[in-house]
Amino acid sequence: MRGDRLSALMQALKRPGPHRAADLAARLAVTPRTIYRDMDTLRDAGVPLEGTPGRGYRITAALSLPPLHLDADELEALQIGLAAVAQSGEADLAAAAGRLADKLDAALPEDGLAPRPADAAARALPWLATLRQAIRARQKLRVDGRVLRPLRLDFWGRLWTLLAWDEAAEGFVEIGIDRIGALEVLPSLFVDEPGRRAGDYRPG
Repeated sequence: MRGDRLSALMQALKRPGPHRAADLAARLAVTPRTIYRDMDTLRDAGVPLEGTPGRGYRITAALSLPPLHLDADELEALQIGLAAVAQSGEADLAAAAGRLADKLDAALPEDGLAPRPADAAARALPWLATLRQAIRARQKLRVDGRVLRPLRLDFWGRLWTLLAWDEAAEGFVEIGIDRIGALEVLPSLFVDEPGRRAGDYRPG
């Protein structure tokens, strides 16, 4: 099948080269003309190939991806995954995750927010599951000494923020999750009340 052949061709190209079309054709039991067509297909798919007459083909750089359109949940999932890899203890993978996060940040639109350091996502990671559960259950939290009604999580590149209602101050607050020092789930629940819902918040 052609898909299997293209996969085998990619594996061959990853080895030190260059690779002549005739040699690749013999290895894959096809004609050189088929190899030429397959190379065009790989180029169209974004594989950075260079072909030199008389010498052959080689991959010129790390693989590039075509443009991707991510929704907010997909982008958040990607950043959570990068943060988890950064904490894995594998130095090479952690460094690669940092480079990938930098590339992702560069591709994101400007949001006007103050930048966070590269480890901001990793510092936010331990709190995300608890915050999500509390929002779904409408369960109050004590965050760094303040009793809050958690209303919504927002995601801005590496920055996660929590929109909440502060019970003592009787007003909305936005908290950078990477800056949370202590979080406690309280036994008391809350109900939606006009003026205290996420939809009622108007940034100043």
